[in-house]
Amino acid sequence: MARRSSASDGGSTASAASEAGISESDAEAMVTAVLTASRLLVAVSARSLAAVEESLTLPQFRMLVVLDGGGPLSLSGLAGELGVQPSTAMRMIDRLVTTGVVARGVSAEDRRTSMISLTGAGRWVVAEVTERRRREIARIVGVMPAGQRRHLIEALQAFAEAGGEPTVETGSPQAHAAW
Repeated sequence: MARRSSASDGGSTASAASEAGISESDAEAMVTAVLTASRLLVAVSARSLAAVEESLTLPQFRMLVVLDGGGPLSLSGLAGELGVQPSTAMRMIDRLVTTGVVARGVSAEDRRTSMISLTGAGRWVVAEVTERRRREIARIVGVMPAGQRRHLIEALQAFAEAGGEPTVETGSPQAHAAW
């Protein structure tokens, strides 16, 4: 994988700062804060996953979450949702079938098309890992000063919107399994 130089990283931050009407140092501080927060969230996810099912990787768990939220999907549909090549998705599926968290079936519309779905064990893994993540994030947020929590909500909502991430509504089928 090619690595971008810090000069090109700084240039992109300067360009974004200029477009947003903020100073380059403020933009760099925001990028650094988001990168640090994302590192924390990945660590929370990794710890939660390891506590439930240490043989699964984060990309494999992501596949389970996609299946939990979207129901059975074809290989190409699942690969598209994950942003990977079908061959990569197939290798992941093979491993997950072996562990018993996903199953292959046949499409009712086209018997030549395989459909990938979660098993009961897969649904349990998603629910348990997500609940552990929720508890740890709640603990972290609980340590924050009360006045900053409101700003966190607004900032994270704006960040998700700017990135094109759909909001997960409380009570929706995907609310418990948001990646």
